[in-house]
Amino acid sequence: MLTGRSYAGAANAGRVARAAQHLVTSQSTCGVRLLVATDQEGGLVQVLHGPGLAEMPSALDQGRLDPHRLRTVSRFWGEQLRASGVNMNFAPVSDTVPGVGAAEANPPIGAYGREFGFDSHTVATHSRAFALGMLGAGVVPVLKHFPGLGRVHANTDTSSGVTDYVTTRHDMEVDAFAEAITAGAPVVMMSTAYYHRIDPLHPAAFSARVISGLLRSDLGFKGVVVSDDLGSARQVSAWSDGDRALHFIEAGGDIVLTVDPSAVPAMYHAVLSRAQHSPRFRAKVNAAALRVLKLKEQHRLIGGASCSTALALDPGPPMGRGAYSASAVNPPLI
Repeated sequence: MLTGRSYAGAANAGRVARAAQHLVTSQSTCGVRLLVATDQEGGLVQVLHGPGLAEMPSALDQGRLDPHRLRTVSRFWGEQLRASGVNMNFAPVSDTVPGVGAAEANPPIGAYGREFGFDSHTVATHSRAFALGMLGAGVVPVLKHFPGLGRVHANTDTSSGVTDYVTTRHDMEVDAFAEAITAGAPVVMMSTAYYHRIDPLHPAAFSARVISGLLRSDLGFKGVVVSDDLGSARQVSAWSDGDRALHFIEAGGDIVLTVDPSAVPAMYHAVLSRAQHSPRFRAKVNAAALRVLKLKEQHRLIGGASCSTALALDPGPPMGRGAYSASAVNPPLI
């Protein structure tokens, strides 16, 4: 993940991405190339700037565009990301903030104008358009932050105990995600807030009721599930690094995201150890790895390499890496 802020342009970002992709060998990953992601939403949340990268309006301004127009400009922004070596964008924000007044009291989304609008229909149609534009450019879009951060009154990056007391399994917040999922959005990012009326005991990223029940069963999502930041976010500070990764995968998640690379070793070893000793957990790891590999195959990140030792999707050492990491220049809004 490319995070913080860069104003050096597409060529510089491309050099960073190529350096990462050069770590791919038949020995390291069997030639499976990397997902290189960033936060390119627009407005106050745009990581990459400079020559070759347009200044994107905020999602709130994008929401005033006709959806067909937004899809066109989103594809243009996606083509610029591809030229920068980025093949995954942690956008669109599909959270619904229920009104201008509510936005002022909503630190993670409304305070930054990260919402497409103040009703689920506007958010749904524009999330879908943005996602399809990115897909048309060959960039994997990521809907976030499921099941929605539009009604919380604190930021999970900087606060603990962040709780949504309103959203239910059949709610406008959830509906805004459903349209883009139906249109084929391949990846969904999980919120780390609690949802009192869905699962009051677990943050959404650690909740089987939310991931396996609401997202996969109720909405029929078959794609990849990525966590919001599990490295530096204050919301998950009560858990050890290893337990954060374990709880996310146990609940049905696929890609563990941390903006703090120092968390990776503990996450990796916790997942590896549990997978080696628990056939049930190993099956979850294998299923997660397979979903990620299928996503990479769809986006031409697999092919051409042969390995004497394949990445293990059967019992035995079950995985080669436990987490995707990022180096944080500034505390990110993910």
